[in-house]
Amino acid sequence: MPTPEILWPGGPRFIQAAHFRLGTDCVLLADFVNTAGAKRGIELGCASGAAMLLLLERSPGLHMTGLEIVSEAASLARENMALNDLTARSEIITGDIRDHRALFRAGSFDLVVCNPPYFPQGSGALPQDADRAAARSEILCTLPELCAAAAYLLQTGGRAFFVHRPERLSGLLVCLTAAGLEPKRLRLACRDAQAAPSLVLVEARRGGKPGLTVAPSLYLYDSDGTESAEYRRIYHRDTSSVPG
Repeated sequence: MPTPEILWPGGPRFIQAAHFRLGTDCVLLADFVNTAGAKRGIELGCASGAAMLLLLERSPGLHMTGLEIVSEAASLARENMALNDLTARSEIITGDIRDHRALFRAGSFDLVVCNPPYFPQGSGALPQDADRAAARSEILCTLPELCAAAAYLLQTGGRAFFVHRPERLSGLLVCLTAAGLEPKRLRLACRDAQAAPSLVLVEARRGGKPGLTVAPSLYLYDSDGTESAEYRRIYHRDTSSVPG
């Protein structure tokens, strides 16, 4: 088994999966999630548990369930929870998101987190590896199916948090609204002030009233190419850290 990495000095330990590497999108999503008042959360497609780990580390009163279809990734997520003494506050279920009605009761959670596949099925060439292909493309679960699952799992007033690509934003908002999840907060993430957005973060509320707040854009780097103050905060770096 690979040697666990320390995510930041004094922070949690994490074993990387071959097919589900810890990426910027996962870290930004975990930072974007508002866990205030949340007691029971679920990550749909938790892979090796990175987002869950970051949320549990930050929120001592939170219990997280991870749902992952790839058994090897689910096993690694359990290992990551155990490495950080989080087994009592977490549960990893190996299963298909499309089977959510058989796996859970309606309204079982007050928080849903999802970093879904970014590309619709048939939109381009896929990796030969089946697990990597499923992580990249909506082969096993479409965006409407994900939003419907989130709506079923959330109690009224519960919140769902997604990260996606900007070109899929309109589709994501339509799917959320159709499922009864009202978009409430949106934030764009960019490399710097001159770059087009590369990620979009969206918060939606089950049964919420219409009204969307657009937060200031998140810039990862300043104009001189150094890490921005917010980037350093999110990654628990000090001002002397070197980008990596």
